[in-house]
Amino acid sequence: MHEKYTEINARVIDKWVEEGWEWGQPVSHEVFQKAKQGDWFVLLTPTKPVPKHWFCEMKDAEILGLASGGGQQMPVFSALGARCTVMDISDKQLLREKQVAERENYEITIVKADMTQPFPFEDESFDLIFHPVSNCYIEDIFHVWKECYRVLRKGGILMAGLDNGLNYAFDDEEKTVIRRLPYNPLKDERLYQEAIEKHWGIQFSHTIEEQVGGQLQAGFILTDIYQDTNGTGRLHEFNIPSFYVTRAVKP
Repeated sequence: MHEKYTEINARVIDKWVEEGWEWGQPVSHEVFQKAKQGDWFVLLTPTKPVPKHWFCEMKDAEILGLASGGGQQMPVFSALGARCTVMDISDKQLLREKQVAERENYEITIVKADMTQPFPFEDESFDLIFHPVSNCYIEDIFHVWKECYRVLRKGGILMAGLDNGLNYAFDDEEKTVIRRLPYNPLKDERLYQEAIEKHWGIQFSHTIEEQVGGQLQAGFILTDIYQDTNGTGRLHEFNIPSFYVTRAVKP
């Protein structure tokens, strides 16, 4: 019997952060100050900033950073006057949030929780959910979309960074297709052992039916979408998109 995979992922992500993982490096004081003056951008995927017109009025908005620890986006939203809550499973990612909040003297609600479980929030608590690429660390994402729908207010916005699965199909050099999709180590012991040995965490590819169809089934209305690349590597050099970002609204 394997250990619960989300606990493995929490431990692996903590280790990545300690080793300098780019998504665990908090923003500088200078970036925070610039945001206070209206000069800012945030990412949901490796390279393309989220369009400014996607956001609601940020002053006093209640924002949930879903699996969004690391001190990268919540400080910017706090600088813009939003009231932020960050939920993550990684202690180290949440520590980064705490450190930036203390450094810049703003309040943030920090919640350690597993997104495979019911979210620890009341119905209709938030105006915006900001969800960087992290569905890849859980098997069932339909649950996530239902919970996002539940905790958003009517007219609330869900922004989600999503992977299209391509990265899981290729070898480390991104030259050869070596794995069939969907990628799910819980259903293939060989993949599971490889993931454990290489400290990848237990990750999953997801289909467009799960990623976009799941949002629609939960009740969301899709309002916009764009693609992005890995930012580095061979697929990126050939401009092959491996991520996309959706903006959806709760009617």
